[in-house]
Amino acid sequence: SGKRNSEMTGVFRHGDRTPVENFPTGLHKESEWPQGFGQLTKIGMQQQYELGQYTRKRYSNFLNATYNRHEIFIQSTDYDRTIMSTQVYLAGLFPPVGNQIWNPQILWQPIPVHTVPVSEDHMLHFPSPNCPRFDELQNETQASWQFQNKLQPYMKNNMKELAALSLQSIFGIYKTKDKARLQGGVLVNAILKSIKKATQPSNKRKIQIFSAHDTTIGALQMALNIFNGKLPPYSACQFFELYQENSGHYSIEMSYRNDSLTDPYPLRLPGCTSPCPLEKFAKLVSSVIVEDWSKECGKCQVRDSLGLLLLLLFLCSLSKSYSLP
Repeated sequence: SGKRNSEMTGVFRHGDRTPVENFPTGLHKESEWPQGFGQLTKIGMQQQYELGQYTRKRYSNFLNATYNRHEIFIQSTDYDRTIMSTQVYLAGLFPPVGNQIWNPQILWQPIPVHTVPVSEDHMLHFPSPNCPRFDELQNETQASWQFQNKLQPYMKNNMKELAALSLQSIFGIYKTKDKARLQGGVLVNAILKSIKKATQPSNKRKIQIFSAHDTTIGALQMALNIFNGKLPPYSACQFFELYQENSGHYSIEMSYRNDSLTDPYPLRLPGCTSPCPLEKFAKLVSSVIVEDWSKECGKCQVRDSLGLLLLLLFLCSLSKSYSLP
């Protein structure tokens, strides 16, 4: 076909889970679920296993037949349901083969999953905490006419549509680019860096998997301006595929799998063709990539002492006047 797979990045939402929390008037108690709130269910495990098998089938000509630690990297947010989703996904993606079988009764093998604490996870856990500028944008959004106009028709509608609107209001609707720089753009940057690294001759990695949440997919797709306005369902997966053309040039194709019964939907980055040349892709997303996240978040804040706070406010105003670092 004139091109070959060079790398794949997948970002998925965890599988079906028990409710995260109950309404104050809720009829169900947490004890009614064996593992409590916010946990992966058996249906969720099946969904993730199927997604793993699907990934294996989709990339069968590209992926090694057996697990090879140099070829894959997996990172999850630090939640039970996302870590467990990754484990079941990997069971479907890399069942042990041949001499990897360590117990014929269990066709499963351990594969490492990396996490960072939620409080430090600015790449996969959105909205990222500790970003005063983003909190400010949130307040502005809710006061904006753009948001108020969208809210009116929803007042009579069901929870699912309100949930989708809520997701849109966090990352979109108003000053979307500014928000993207502080949220989804961080993940866009990480994926782009990894894709660029995959073009190097020394690169061995073929697949990178991120296990996260509906907010992660929402933030990522809104940063790329490819969001369909719907809440990403359980086990939805956003694929980025890097190809090398016969000419030697690299291009990126994106697709979104939000239904296990149909093929993933091809997505086109606005302003580009599909596939999109890598250089063009990088140029088009550059506006949502921030060099210094903390600085852009406006992290000139100290909570404890009023004196220190006043001093910091003074320094903040100075740095704005004199462009201090």
